[in-house]
Amino acid sequence: MKKNGLITTGFHIPYNPKLKERARELRKNMTDAEKRIWHGFLKNLDCTVLRQKPLENYIVDFYCPNHKLVIEIDGGIHTTAVSREYDELRTRVLEGYGLRVVRFSNLDVLNEFTMVCNVIRKLIESSQPPAALL
Repeated sequence: MKKNGLITTGFHIPYNPKLKERARELRKNMTDAEKRIWHGFLKNLDCTVLRQKPLENYIVDFYCPNHKLVIEIDGGIHTTAVSREYDELRTRVLEGYGLRVVRFSNLDVLNEFTMVCNVIRKLIESSQPPAALL
């Protein structure tokens, strides 16, 4: 079912189908920081983590649906005033779906890898996955 150009099933967060191809490209061309966090930590978690996932009209870097957690790895472009405003709007929209959004810079991931992993692990541990449907 489409609503405002977004595909929605009532069970998942709506997404813009026009973003699917771009998300595939981004998965194939991850930044060094995204590769590090993916291969060094997120890929091996005991919960599902999706890379470059379309949500609403955005593509998030990593999404853990069971814990309603979005993990963003921000490069230098995110330091401009315009980018910060866009990121704040994007965060508010995603939080409107009940998601938690956490952001790290590329430098955080590359230089403070253990700290980044510990923060993510604590966020996951502090949330309860949805109860299994009976």
